[in-house]
Order: sequence, then structure tokens, then C-alpha cells
Amino acid sequence: MKIKDIVDLLDGLAPSSYQESYDNAGLITGNSSLECTGVICTLDATEAVILEAKQKGCNLVVAHHPIIFSGLKKITGKNYVERAIIAAIKNDIAIYAIHTNLDNLLTGVNGKMADKLNLQNRKVLLHRQNNLMKLIVFVPVNDAEKVREAIFTAGGGHIGNYSECSFNIKGTGTFKPGEGTNPHTGQVGKKETTDEERVEVIFPIYLKEKLVNAMTEAHPYEEVAYDLIALNNYFQEVGSGLIGDLPADMDERDFLQLIKDQFNLQVIRHTPLLEKKVKKVALCGGAGSFLIKNALSLGADFYITSDVKYHEFFDAENKMVIADIGHWESEQFTTELLYDVLQSKFSNFAVLKSKVKTNPVNYFT
Repeated sequence: MKIKDIVDLLDGLAPSSYQESYDNAGLITGNSSLECTGVICTLDATEAVILEAKQKGCNLVVAHHPIIFSGLKKITGKNYVERAIIAAIKNDIAIYAIHTNLDNLLTGVNGKMADKLNLQNRKVLLHRQNNLMKLIVFVPVNDAEKVREAIFTAGGGHIGNYSECSFNIKGTGTFKPGEGTNPHTGQVGKKETTDEERVEVIFPIYLKEKLVNAMTEAHPYEEVAYDLIALNNYFQEVGSGLIGDLPADMDERDFLQLIKDQFNLQVIRHTPLLEKKVKKVALCGGAGSFLIKNALSLGADFYITSDVKYHEFFDAENKMVIADIGHWESEQFTTELLYDVLQSKFSNFAVLKSKVKTNPVNYFT
């Protein structure tokens, strides 16, 4: 087992193209070509977690938060970031971060939070754009199905819960093979006319190279005519936050108690209760105040997130309840999510959950 095998799996789960511009997801330290001796999953790759990995014989730490967000000019150990990096390099431990790219998956961080509340009919709260492309390729009619299948196998043609989606038009193609060519049909120097299909397929932008390679390999022509078009359409399962429904209406206080129990909370900061039933719930792991207006516009009764500032609580406008449960608390089950993903794929390999509680916030009660 190479570190690269695990990196490839996680990159496929949450592609780097899904991360926000400020983020630094991916392999942060280490050589991906090395043998992997074990993996520790954690929320934060602190020095204590790195030393835990060393003690347990693991040379890969998979963390939600990147230990490095911006460039380091010096590494002298003067702060917790530098100390963690020094410990990782000294002990030859790789650090991989899977952050906002995992946040932006409907089945990622927010999906795990929704599982704890048994939310149904889940949808993305704010869709992320510029993640889709369209491939248009012109193929001889007799080879069109082979090329379509190659595109589908490479990951193209998925729209929501539908797969193998394409649009096809039959038409006439013309070409004249030049000197030195080896045409599939026709003769060098002679204009040819052939029956072709125009095949159109939508695909996630991160699959571009894989998809084009699969298409050209399956295509019979020496020179393939195709177009790639960037789309502003949103990917239905990619974006910030999540909104869904409770199985049954709940009293606001009962729902607050459910949140407290399911997330093992000592305290919940919240706006005034509205004395109405709770049915539609929006949530966002981590700092999610930027989605308050989206939750409101979609009719959420409750919005669960963290790091809400004083004045941002007013944005609830007495139309929904904002519940700030804490940053670490909202994302704590991400470690479990990463563990489950890796364990299901590498069942005979050492995958561990860190026992270090990295939450820097404590409560005096």
C-alpha cells in the first residue's frame, strides 16, 4: 500500500476543484510514493496528533483542517503550525488535508451532521458553480455507442441521480485527408462525406483529462473533432451547507435538546425561540454565518452552524432560530466519516481514529 493509493481515493471522493480559493487541501507534507504503514484520521494535524501517529506506527495523517493555510517563510518552531510541520518532517509522516472540498459535498461534513439528526430530503444550501463542462464530439454512426460507453465509464453523463445521460444528433461530416495521414475511411487528397453523430455529455470539470483520453482512445478517427465548453450550471450535490426535513415536527426546546444530545454539547448559543414547530433544518459545519440568508430564503426553521458573530445573530430576523454549537463540535464527526471511507476501502489495513481532542475551546460550567 502506497500513500498515493490513499491520496487517490480521497482525491476521488472530494476533488480539489471543489475547494474554496483560500483553502489548501491535498498532500501538505510527505512523499506519496512511499509505503504507507498506517493512517490516523483527525480533525486537526497538530503536533500531538503527529506524535500519536509516530507512536502508533502510522506515517500518514488525514486531517480535515489544513495545518498550513498560507505560505511559511520560516520554520523555527515558534508556533503550533511550525511545530507540527517540524514533527511531521522529522518523523517522515505525511499530512493530507481534505477541507472545503469535503465541506462542499452533500455527503461530506454536512451529510454526517444531517445523519445525526436523521434529516431527510437533503439538498445543498448554496450551490457551487463553474464545476461542470460539456463535451461535444463527432463520431461515425457505427462507432457512436462505443465512444458513448467509454465516456460514461470515465465518469461523464451523470446528472443528479441519473447516469449515462447524453444528447445525440445524426448529421453529415466532411473532411479531406492530407499527405501523411492514415484516414479511418476515404482516400488521401479526396474530399469525403460520412454519416456522423454529434454526441453531447456533461461531466465534472476535474474529470476532463480522464474523459478526453477515454473518448479519443475509443474514437476511430486519427484526428478527433470535439469541443469542450465550460458551464455555469451548478452541480446538484456540490456546494455549501445543507437543508433537509425532520421525520416529524418537533417543539423548539425538544429540538435543541436533540442537538445537545447528538453532538455531546455543553452549551448552545441561539437566537430567541419563536414558539413554533421545527420541520425544515439547515446546517453548515464550521463557520457558516455566510449562509444565514440562504437558510432564511429556503424557509428553514432552524439553522445550525458555528462561529456566528454578535451582529450576525440579528440576521435571523425573528423568522428562524440560529443555533451556534461550536466549530469543533459541528465538525467532530468528520473524523468518523474519514475513518469509515478508508476502512471500507482498505479493510485489511491499519486505519485509526485519533484519540487526541484538538478542540482549543473549553467551557467553564
